[in-house]
Amino acid sequence: MEKVPKKIQNIIKTIEKAGFEAYLVGGCMRDLLRDQKPKDWDVATNAKPEKIESLFEKTFLDNKFGTVKVRVESKDESLKEVEITPYRIDEKYSDKRHPDKIKWTDDIKEDLARRDFTINAIAGRLNKSKLEIIDPYSGQKDIEKKIVKAVGDPKERFSEDSLRMMRAVRFASVLGFKIEKETEKAIKENAPWLQAISKERIRDELMKIIMCPRAAEGVDVLRETGLLKYIIPELLEGYEVDQNKHHIYDCYEHSILSLKYAAKKGFNKYVRLAALLHDVGKPRSKEGEGEDATFYSHEIIGAKMTAQIMARLEFSKKDIEKVVKLVRYHLFYYNVGEVSESSVRRLVRKVGLGNVEELLQVRMADRIGSGVPKAEPYKLRHLKYVVEKVSRDPISAKMLKIGGKEIMDILNEKPGPKVGWVLDILLGEVLTDPSKNNKKNLLKRVKELSKLKDKELQKKAFEAKKEREEIETKKDKMTKKKYWVT
Repeated sequence: MEKVPKKIQNIIKTIEKAGFEAYLVGGCMRDLLRDQKPKDWDVATNAKPEKIESLFEKTFLDNKFGTVKVRVESKDESLKEVEITPYRIDEKYSDKRHPDKIKWTDDIKEDLARRDFTINAIAGRLNKSKLEIIDPYSGQKDIEKKIVKAVGDPKERFSEDSLRMMRAVRFASVLGFKIEKETEKAIKENAPWLQAISKERIRDELMKIIMCPRAAEGVDVLRETGLLKYIIPELLEGYEVDQNKHHIYDCYEHSILSLKYAAKKGFNKYVRLAALLHDVGKPRSKEGEGEDATFYSHEIIGAKMTAQIMARLEFSKKDIEKVVKLVRYHLFYYNVGEVSESSVRRLVRKVGLGNVEELLQVRMADRIGSGVPKAEPYKLRHLKYVVEKVSRDPISAKMLKIGGKEIMDILNEKPGPKVGWVLDILLGEVLTDPSKNNKKNLLKRVKELSKLKDKELQKKAFEAKKEREEIETKKDKMTKKKYWVT
């Protein structure tokens, strides 16, 4: 009871005071029984939607199933919106996606009977100092056994909504559970049903798997159950396709291990997708067999395939462009002393400065996925240093708020060394105190400097230039230290 926040308790009490039942259901009950903090809160009640809305100030009807969302004032994200849904019975799913018809019921057990998995078919009622549990399908035992098991006949559950097959894999991946044998058997037998589901829903479920800590295991279970064939069949092209002397794993296994490292390091969705798909073009580009096999242009082929895969799954244009770039340029070449700064500048221009860190993370995942022991060798750290060096704005007169023409007007001089000396002096002063970099102050200083003799002006300019070089050297040393390079 103490694990249920006061704000949730108050919502339940409000419903009960109006003469209705109210139970905690779904994921929040599953999480409470696992001693985990729920990510959201769901309440089921025998009150109808219009009655629920009348009991709370800030509400809105969310869907055709009568779910009412109650907005709660809280800093805790899990409490800001609480879903309250009437007990219901779902009747016949003709399209394997949505019930043709729903009807309200007054029995919580009938509501639990329509749910997907036993671990989600548990209800909890607040009763003084404890939670009174209703668990008609032994979900608590399945939580203890760490298994994902369908409520009733798994084939029937999956025929109602075929996305539940992917949800089974997702729950197993997120929770670290196994799929119960009969449930797994039903998924394998009915995997083609996934074709009835919208690509958008499939994409969302896939990303929940990819973004969990056991992402690699989840994707591999999609393969084992036959679901991957209807999500990213291109990945299966690399299954048991050997590589060459530089790799100890086949193409598919290498991709899975790359994703595993990306998930372990907590890399973002772009890096995880790119880690999974970076070598998807290898099977189509393979020439020869054995240790001397080649995969020329696989990164170009893979980038095109990645674009097609992500477009098919209805990813946003922004997401597609970013992941495609990471796949396209994951094979960049860099060796200390061999690759020039201009080559690094070209790479930065192609990939985009904002994507360089993620590109390096993909390379790190690629390395670990290839079986090498070190993700970030010296040369990758050195590349980071060079990228930062070539990307930062150089110290130059362009940083000043006035230009050479304004200085020439005040000095009454034509282009020549005297103008350069004044620029060097002003730049030195601005570097020491950036607040001086305003037009009014700079024009005033030019007038003051115009009174100095050429020899004195040249001396000041030399000292300013020397100081600027020292600043540049210091910055470079700090950048090298940052990346542990020499």
